[in-house]
Amino acid sequence: MSIKKQTLKSKPVCKVTFRIPKEMAPEANEATVVGDFNNWKENVTPMQKLKSGDFTVTLELSQNQSFQFRYLVNKSVWINDEEADGYAPNAFGEENSVVNT
Repeated sequence: MSIKKQTLKSKPVCKVTFRIPKEMAPEANEATVVGDFNNWKENVTPMQKLKSGDFTVTLELSQNQSFQFRYLVNKSVWINDEEADGYAPNAFGEENSVVNT
């Protein structure tokens, strides 16, 4: 997994690229990133499947904030990002990934 961040000088946003490598979800046909930034709606932010089998999406998030998120693979498997800035407990007894912008 990986998270790449790029702060824009032209506006107060941080471009965040989320990526799931094929090795982390080899059976995946589809993936979405779900979190605070999309009100935890599971179908709002689909990730693009690359020829390599990786999934990726780039979002513009407000700067200087923390967002909890998780990846949803094949509409049934939740996974966290190993390279997240941190983790926070959730209401399901698991943890969410955290990205700081």
